Amino acid sequence: MTRSRNDSAIPGSVQTAPASRTGECRTEGRSTGECHAGVCRGRIVPLLADMNRLLAERDDFGGALERLLAFMRAELGMTRGMVALHHRESGRIFVHKSIGLTPEEQRRGVYAPGEGITGRVVQSARPMVVPRVGEEPAFLNRTGSLAPGRDRDFSFLCVPIVLGRKVLGTISAERRYGDPALLRKHLDALVVVAHMLAQAVELYLAEHVDKASWERRAGRLAARLAEGDRPVNLVGESKPMLKVYDLIRKVGQTRATVLLLGESGVGKELIAEALHRAGPTRSGPLVKFNCAALPENLVESELFGHEKGAFTGAVAARAGRFEEADGGTLFLDEVGELSPPVQAKLLRVLQERSFERMGGGRAIHVDIRVIAATNRDLQDMVARGTFRPDLYYRLSGFPIVVPPLRERGADIALLAEHFIQRFARETEKAVHGLAPEAAAMLAAHDWPGNVRELENIIHRAVILAEGGRILPHDLPLSLNSPVAVCGKTPGGLEARLASIEYQLLVDALRRQHGNATRAALALGITRRSMGLRMKRFNLSHAQFLAGRRAQPSTGLVPA
Repeated sequence: MTRSRNDSAIPGSVQTAPASRTGECRTEGRSTGECHAGVCRGRIVPLLADMNRLLAERDDFGGALERLLAFMRAELGMTRGMVALHHRESGRIFVHKSIGLTPEEQRRGVYAPGEGITGRVVQSARPMVVPRVGEEPAFLNRTGSLAPGRDRDFSFLCVPIVLGRKVLGTISAERRYGDPALLRKHLDALVVVAHMLAQAVELYLAEHVDKASWERRAGRLAARLAEGDRPVNLVGESKPMLKVYDLIRKVGQTRATVLLLGESGVGKELIAEALHRAGPTRSGPLVKFNCAALPENLVESELFGHEKGAFTGAVAARAGRFEEADGGTLFLDEVGELSPPVQAKLLRVLQERSFERMGGGRAIHVDIRVIAATNRDLQDMVARGTFRPDLYYRLSGFPIVVPPLRERGADIALLAEHFIQRFARETEKAVHGLAPEAAAMLAAHDWPGNVRELENIIHRAVILAEGGRILPHDLPLSLNSPVAVCGKTPGGLEARLASIEYQLLVDALRRQHGNATRAALALGITRRSMGLRMKRFNLSHAQFLAGRRAQPSTGLVPA
């Protein structure tokens, strides 16, 4: 619906407002003797002159912002005012200076593009107005400064600080308004100031925020280079992984046989690659073989090769993996799956570095390093007689236990970001990170499938993501855990019903881009019932806003 400039604001709606000319002085609340219009040329021109002097002559960016905030309080009658800056590299939007906020409230004022009204202003590069914050679900009150009952009639104004095509931050303010025209004039005044501040904000970000970020990054890189023992193909900074890196550094320079132990999906193959690159055989090939991938009667041929006519179908001689790895490294994954005859032949190769092809009688000598891996308990297999003890002792000369992901809590976010970057490139999608709620869900999961499970989950989430970040509803239902939220017994009827209800809510909210009213209509329930069900499952409309499509040019954004 198109509205004229002089129409009254719709309660609870968010309005995008194009900048207009500053107008005449209009007084509200004359009983106080104050002019709250704040757009009289006689009042705004001195403000602009003072800010220009502070910026140009004294290079006092902080002083200029304090002058602006003082003007907003004294001349515009604002209860609270904020200047937020947008760190483009990280996507973080944070309150830099404010009036009416405690230090703790200011620290809480952090947003991402598209998140809340402030994030949407940064994303759209257009001013927005919330006539009544108490009736606007998109208003997050992230700082916690507004009391739900007392301040629900406050209006919230937010204008972008734009230079060229870059949104560098926002200026926002809160107060009560009885006159929509007055609200619009105050918005125009903030737009004028935002235009003036743009260049100074860009210089400040480059000189302070960006520079500090670059220095931190350079420091981390220098520390990593100084340590020189972090394999380039591995991601992780947790203590268990640092111990693994230390073992790789020590044994990698030798030709010792290494046995990698750990659950399925922890990344044993990547550890083997790191050992190969660190060792004396790194100039040779790295040949990988999964001992559980082929039937027992084919494993021996694959490993040791065969001569022509050695068995039915052997129409030509063929070199095995040991010959292919000559001068390099052979990685034997799932070594616990080898049959006893193949175990005996493998033991001979490890002892003598020679073997015979199937159907042949000539000894073939190889110069290789062997790295084996298994997720089985070889000691238990030795006790049960299913694995040769002499082979076990030969393989386990230098064991490395690769920790499961649940013991690497500090690495989950690093691995997730790594996979996001990789799959975003592969799918050509502009996904650059995790929403805080999604990151918390990943951190709370116990990861029975380890790194491989995380990789698959992030791949799926990148495909589903509609905005710049992965949101909770982009993750599998098992991570959202509605059963745990509701306190139901897993596997029971109530738990299954809760999972179905949760998925229906998520699907409806995703289709309506967080609009709970429309989602309720689609599900055939009341708006109040929708709100209660969302609260039950810890769902928020804000989680579904990142994928919201561009709004029509009427100037109105549906609540």
